[in-house]
Amino acid sequence: MKIVIGIPAFNEEKNIASILLKLQKITNQIVICDDGSTDMTAEIARKLGAIVIQHEKNLGYGAAIRSIFQKTKELSFDILVTFDADGQHRVSDIQTVIEPIIKNAADIVVGSRFLESKKSEIPEYRKFGIRIITKVTNTSLNEKLTDSQSGFRAYSKKALSELFPSDYGMGVSTEILIKANNKGLKIAEVPIEILYEGETSTHNPLSHGVSVVLSTMKFISIEHPLKFYGVPGVILAGIGLFFVVWTLQYFAEFDKFPPILALISIGTTLLGAVFLVTGTILYSLVNVVRER
Repeated sequence: MKIVIGIPAFNEEKNIASILLKLQKITNQIVICDDGSTDMTAEIARKLGAIVIQHEKNLGYGAAIRSIFQKTKELSFDILVTFDADGQHRVSDIQTVIEPIIKNAADIVVGSRFLESKKSEIPEYRKFGIRIITKVTNTSLNEKLTDSQSGFRAYSKKALSELFPSDYGMGVSTEILIKANNKGLKIAEVPIEILYEGETSTHNPLSHGVSVVLSTMKFISIEHPLKFYGVPGVILAGIGLFFVVWTLQYFAEFDKFPPILALISIGTTLLGAVFLVTGTILYSLVNVVRER
């Protein structure tokens, strides 16, 4: 099968040559998206025969993945493998990642760092963050995953033809999974090993985590507005009505008006109503857009 390997890269001149030389043993179709690097990443990749897409400025991981998707669609291929440029992924794991697609068992395969019992070298705070984000992502997926943020993935031609990422940041990993799930694409996970040698990420862990969670919530709110807004709306409205009854009972029993209880009852009831109206309107808008 014809394999294209796509690599988003930002200032990876130290790693890109060795990675390309190893990957060229698998395929000669390698697409590098140089996301506004200020070093020799693009020049090195070109000299080693890779197809290079260059962003004039750093747009983000999601923008790089989007460019790789668009370029790959122009090529003759059966499988796209996305591979990180920091040297943490093993080239030998590519066969494991593409196997379910070759067997027609999946449309998207995620290389999970948490499937096998052996402990990963990932720092504990990163493990914690990835697991939290994965739990949030899993609320919108039929098949529960263990590593929704892994960039080591394989995509079938069918998956690539149906997916159009829009998020420019790290939230693209979640966006792709949610959109794939909603389109009925089969998602699978396989175990991979990561070669972690210290802190190499250029992203602040806290800001990265917050941006991914916000992106995840954004896509969940769009894809499942009644669940995202309706459930909290019903809960808040219920709490508000409880405080309304409490306020009336207090007034009837003591002949005094409790301002704090009244404010809580009014505030929670109104907030619940706003959530319910928002969910209904967004649900209607999303369905109108989908029908066009």
